[in-house]
Amino acid sequence: MTVIPSIKRDYLSKLAKQGKRADGRKFDEFRKIEIETGVVTKAEGSARVKIGNTQVLVGIKMDVGEPYSDSPESGVMTTAAELIPLASPDFEAGPPRENAIELARVVDRGVRESEVIELDKLCIEPGEKVWIVFIDIHILDYDGNLFDAASLATLAALFTAKVPAKRFELGDDYTIPLKDPPVSCTSVKFNDVVVMDPSIDEEEIADARLTVATDKNGDLRAMQKGLSGSFTTDEIRKVIKSSLDNGKTIREQLYKIIGK
Repeated sequence: MTVIPSIKRDYLSKLAKQGKRADGRKFDEFRKIEIETGVVTKAEGSARVKIGNTQVLVGIKMDVGEPYSDSPESGVMTTAAELIPLASPDFEAGPPRENAIELARVVDRGVRESEVIELDKLCIEPGEKVWIVFIDIHILDYDGNLFDAASLATLAALFTAKVPAKRFELGDDYTIPLKDPPVSCTSVKFNDVVVMDPSIDEEEIADARLTVATDKNGDLRAMQKGLSGSFTTDEIRKVIKSSLDNGKTIREQLYKIIGK
């Protein structure tokens, strides 16, 4: 452990013992969330999300291609993340690194496992031709909690995207067939304290991370554990409850933006 993270850990731990966080939030409180759609005119759908000072841009592009052999009547979804060096001194140019791959996988799993995209309705010719949905995640500013920002931006982009059928002479354009979205909320643990929507300083000293995606019915749709530390059963219950509460508020904000 380097000197600076040690100083940060001591400072944040002392605050936590007093029931405080460096930015004045409660342990289960999110920073201000801003959602903007239609920011990239050449994409089928796009959205920019800010959570505090973290800013993520997601673009949706679609093409026609062949289905996977084990799902000949389903469309295809693929997710990629790019950590732009300008967003953080820790991000480097070049091929996707481990943190970019993990981010893409977490977002992909949240969308795929909850079956937000009705891929069976994106089949054009069974076994021959289907729609491919490309989800491209670009980190513009990194100040903690990329998972939730990227997931929310992905949902906003998907719900405002159009299938470019006219371009391929397949009829008129139409919206991507989607189901009700899950909302992900991420918590981290350091020195036996669990906080939601971690800032970059809190992430740097975190021992464990847990991302929980819930739907409008209060059901769990996905969970992702990260880092080497662990959570107690009681801590997991509290994280799930906080994720449900915050997820409801975030979902209402998303609905307002996408007109749902």
